[in-house]
Amino acid sequence: MASPTTAVRRIRRQAGEAVFLRVAGPDGARNRERIHLAPGPRWFAPDRPVRRVHGDASMFVGGLAALLLQSLHPVAMAAVAAHSGYRGDPWGRLQRTSTFLAVTTFGASADADAAVARVRAVHARIRGRTGDGVPYRADDPELLSWVHLAEAYCFLRAHQRYGRHPLDPAGCDAYLADTARVARALGVERPPENVRELAAGMARYRPCLRVTDASRDTARFLLTDPPLPGPARLPYALLAAAAVDLLPPWARAAVTTGSGCAAGRLPAPAARAGGRAVTWAIRWALPPAPPAATARSAPAGGVGH
Repeated sequence: MASPTTAVRRIRRQAGEAVFLRVAGPDGARNRERIHLAPGPRWFAPDRPVRRVHGDASMFVGGLAALLLQSLHPVAMAAVAAHSGYRGDPWGRLQRTSTFLAVTTFGASADADAAVARVRAVHARIRGRTGDGVPYRADDPELLSWVHLAEAYCFLRAHQRYGRHPLDPAGCDAYLADTARVARALGVERPPENVRELAAGMARYRPCLRVTDASRDTARFLLTDPPLPGPARLPYALLAAAAVDLLPPWARAAVTTGSGCAAGRLPAPAARAGGRAVTWAIRWALPPAPPAATARSAPAGGVGH
């Protein structure tokens, strides 16, 4: 009969494998080894705030919040609904996004350059019109800027609330300066490099944001009908409540309007307690990443400068 310690280790390993498979996909282990162990300089040195934020379990809350916030831009949401395949292959989209974040944050500079080039090539092919006839293209700097702003806002806010080691004010500004490097590489013009610029950017987009049928559909899919087995529904509900609570009040009301979402009705103290519990559980289950082979930052003038 297995000892209690052995049983706990088995549960921890199985839980970690299940979470990692969902987020990283079947090639996750091989990608992880390449990202962290491939030799060569990195875009970001080991002490950079972007590594602390993007390597923390709080990203699970921040990532879901970012998707909800991004959905309130009607043109961006139309492009996502038509071209991303988030409903038909939600886990594939998550795995591609998480791999991109990992490569650009922790990977060798050559791999980060290649990842950005692939994304830009995909964006260059995406064109369309919204249901109202508004034309769009995925490489439009305005749309790219909104996607980046929503991610930066939610990732940083989630880390400050649920991260193992929240950043001080200077660290928050440095995180945004780090993410601006990736944003510029993707085609974003003038991405925010400090908290003040992030707030100004969010305020600039506020008049463009509203509830649409597509945003309601996204909220229902993400918050009330996720493609998960029964045992995963409760921890996901805690994650969802924490993500909704992370949003600005106006966005919180918008994403839950007409979605039948219970997450938006949970009082803030309960949502935050659930968020702390689920991020602790994820952090406990997932093994730490291996140290990079070398983490010297790439010289100025490389991609992103």
